[in-house]
Amino acid sequence: MTEQRPYDDRDGWIWLDGELIPWREANVHVLTHALHYASSVFEGQRAYGGEVFKLSEHSARLKRSAELLGFEIPYSVEEIDSACRLVLEKNGLEDAYMRPLAWRGSEQMGVSAQNAKIHLAISAWYWGAYFGEDAIRKGLRLDISKWRRPAPYTAPTESKAAGLYMICTLARHEAQAKGFDDALMFDWRGQVAEATGANAFFIRDGKIYTPTPDCFLNGITRQTVIELARKRGIEVIEKAIWPEELESFEEFFLTGSAAEVTPVSEAGPWRFTVGEMSMQLRRDYLDLVNRRISNH
Repeated sequence: MTEQRPYDDRDGWIWLDGELIPWREANVHVLTHALHYASSVFEGQRAYGGEVFKLSEHSARLKRSAELLGFEIPYSVEEIDSACRLVLEKNGLEDAYMRPLAWRGSEQMGVSAQNAKIHLAISAWYWGAYFGEDAIRKGLRLDISKWRRPAPYTAPTESKAAGLYMICTLARHEAQAKGFDDALMFDWRGQVAEATGANAFFIRDGKIYTPTPDCFLNGITRQTVIELARKRGIEVIEKAIWPEELESFEEFFLTGSAAEVTPVSEAGPWRFTVGEMSMQLRRDYLDLVNRRISNH
């Protein structure tokens, strides 16, 4: 179970701007630009058996996210990878969730912040099943959010930017207040997009359908699951999916570094089966990340 202590009051070590510091000392000033103007980017990645899955891909995406927000992280992909491994080792973690975070500092206030220092922090902690173990067996219950994923001409939607998650928090809080686990979000056109922090996949007649990621992240876990499905000979179709098509799907699952592969049992008025294909892909994914790849 996830530790319930506040995240600022824990034992351990956090990598901050090139050095390991005690967890409770990893602080920033209240006039940090990122706190006021959301000028920050992050990654969510998991370690299994002491190794972060697809670490370099995550580090490269972090740097690309920063570039899309107009700043450069002053560390190479290799240096970020090494820092991530050091954080795991120093904290004695084998299976963990890891959060690299880059942001503009407090040297300049106002919308413009070209002279603000760029910071990088990396932390890690144990985090079990993101939605809980029951969700894997029963399937998630999703609300339909009133909030829409923005158009790519209104926000840097290819960046894993903190500001893009504001509506995700709103959507999930509203869903949980109604008794749901999470929310399914549509995009600005009204097409099915994703959940608040995970990509969506649907199954019908032995084929997998997934929304085209043209206004939300093409997740690393998403790409991995597509590869696993195709290795099994399952056809994966990326396309625009409209809400009226949801009633025709038999299974529905979410993917993400935190969510891994989690089945969905309902989304608004639509119902789905926690079926064999969803669960097989979950097993395939866990086999892969734990380096127990079956010979299929």
